[in-house]
Amino acid sequence: MLIPVILSGGAGTRLWPVSRKAWPKPFMPIADGESLLKRTLRRAQAVASAEEVITVTSREHYFLSRDEYRGLIADADARFLLEPVGRNTAPAIAMAALDIAHRHGPDAQMLILPADHLIRDLEAFGHAVAAARRLAVEGYLVTFGIVPDRPETGYGYIRAGAELGEGREIAAFVEKPDVATAEAYVASGDYAWNSGMFCFAVGALFDAMAETCPELLAGARAAYAANEGGGSPFEFDKAGFAALEDISIDYAVMEKARRRAVVPAAFDWNDIGSWKAISDLDPGDESGNRTEGPAVLVDSRNCFVRSQGKLVAAVGVDDLVIVDTGDAVLVSARDKSQAVKQVVDMLRANRHEAANVHTTAFRPWGSYTVLEDAADCKVKRLVVKPGHVLSLQMHHRRSEHWTVVRGTAKVRIGDEEKLLHRNESVYIPVETLHRLENPTDEDLHLVEVQCGDYFGEDDIVRYEDRYGRV
Repeated sequence: MLIPVILSGGAGTRLWPVSRKAWPKPFMPIADGESLLKRTLRRAQAVASAEEVITVTSREHYFLSRDEYRGLIADADARFLLEPVGRNTAPAIAMAALDIAHRHGPDAQMLILPADHLIRDLEAFGHAVAAARRLAVEGYLVTFGIVPDRPETGYGYIRAGAELGEGREIAAFVEKPDVATAEAYVASGDYAWNSGMFCFAVGALFDAMAETCPELLAGARAAYAANEGGGSPFEFDKAGFAALEDISIDYAVMEKARRRAVVPAAFDWNDIGSWKAISDLDPGDESGNRTEGPAVLVDSRNCFVRSQGKLVAAVGVDDLVIVDTGDAVLVSARDKSQAVKQVVDMLRANRHEAANVHTTAFRPWGSYTVLEDAADCKVKRLVVKPGHVLSLQMHHRRSEHWTVVRGTAKVRIGDEEKLLHRNESVYIPVETLHRLENPTDEDLHLVEVQCGDYFGEDDIVRYEDRYGRV
């Protein structure tokens, strides 16, 4: 049995301002409009003989992920494991392995797939997975080495050793090289890019972890046992998981394990790690320009422009990335787009909301878009999905006015409930219990006007919540 495990926990800070903490890279639609997470799920389904797919993510992103999967996989076949805090790939993979072993036994194989990779040649990918599975049966921990087509300095490399049928033993993992070293690696034919994808039997992983990181394995076992038997979503024990070492599977296991192998993978592969990588997905027009959204380029070459509404005009510029999300604009040299992470670091140091959230924020019940955010008021447009309900809550420092612009709302104010239709409004005083519900089978749209002296999300006191946020 092969069970794909999708790791969907990265922040994707190099793709700011589109990718942010509350809506990270896996949810980004790429050129064809489909998100990286959806593509990863399709890739998992294409190679797995079993229908079950495990996704390791956070509670914050669980509902977004579930919505992305809808229509592609049955709810019963999509198992979600939720991390209370980020702890890198080794703890995440260990917990997923424990979950698989608990339900399917130690001989089950797991295929580790990061959610932010783009692979288009599914046939070649399937051949590589089949080869990896044959080595995994022999007890090898298998990774996929991407055959390099250029001397790339932004990736780690794998040095291949003795041949193992369709794969090779791993002689060493090497860090990101300089240009001259990368050129030598490519010329030798013995090096491949480290893709971060793996295949192994859970029993073989446990055996290796017992030798290379026994404390991590013991801590993971304890954290899993604390909530063992939980359904989906399965939440890891917070205290136990937070105590696990923050370390990658490469450092914790793969670099030290005895039986490890690499399958040379000839399929196309892109880890979508920068705006340059995004722009390279499209060959562009005759001037090398690529655009998504409304844009006009005059006397400009090799530029990438992405706009989510506003018209962007660029005149007489070359080799730029321009990204406009409505509340933020990024302008970067294409070859410097890896440094966008430094912008996010600066925003976080200054506690700027743009590091974490968009003007449109997604919630389990739907979404809201901030239309105005001033010192004395905040205006939002809320979209509540059919059959969903917001938490029973109150606020200490703001009152609210709700006006229905589309659909029908069921509202509770204090102890009273009533229905609101299009063009009808209601007022919620400060420190008053209230709740909003969409009782229909169509989206509900409201405009919410908040008045007060503070409008932060931490001024929400929840008393009941369908989504476990109390």
